[in-house]
Amino acid sequence: MAKNKIQRFAEIENFPNVFHHVQRGRSIGDLPMKGNWHKDFFKNDHPIVLELGCGKGEYTIGLARENANKNFIGVDLKGNRIWVGAKTALDDKMNNVAFLRSRIDNIAGAFDANEVSEIWITFPDPQPQKGRIRKRLTHPVFLERYKKILKKGGTLQLKTDSQMLYEFTLETIQELKLPLLDNTNDLYADGAGRDGPLKNIQTFYESIFSKKGSKICYLSWRLDHP
Repeated sequence: MAKNKIQRFAEIENFPNVFHHVQRGRSIGDLPMKGNWHKDFFKNDHPIVLELGCGKGEYTIGLARENANKNFIGVDLKGNRIWVGAKTALDDKMNNVAFLRSRIDNIAGAFDANEVSEIWITFPDPQPQKGRIRKRLTHPVFLERYKKILKKGGTLQLKTDSQMLYEFTLETIQELKLPLLDNTNDLYADGAGRDGPLKNIQTFYESIFSKKGSKICYLSWRLDHP
């Protein structure tokens, strides 16, 4: 297993659809691709959609298959996980998919202002300990980071099996008076007509949680007012 992980790390260093923005010292500079994703990689001006904490990239790949008119970038720190999605995209010649190996804390160093149109946060670590609240990917600290790169009117979407993270995020949205577009604390039991990628695409963890009977929560909101 360790050998396989080392091999995957070595391989993604040369994958043309994987970019590395990893902090190796006290500070980290901007990724050269910042502000240039449309021009230098995708070669089009289609909207860019991020999946944060993408893991093996199931959602990134799934969304890209259903939306040829959008560009998708999966973001995760663990290279051996990214390898799975990146290899699939290369094998299937998917030109609207890329992966970024980076800490989400440094997201503003990888994308320019107004460069991203949509952000998906799929089954992140809910960070249940009180001392780690600021580590939650929907904490205001992170929302400010997203605001630096997200276009006006751009949306954020959260899928989680954590009722605690769902409630925390909903309270944050309400406290900051952000536009709430949609929400449910039981996606698959809710008959509100939600379908498409919300129900058709499942991450590795989502499939496990669903089989165990866990309720899947969903939120969609914006960081600016119309």
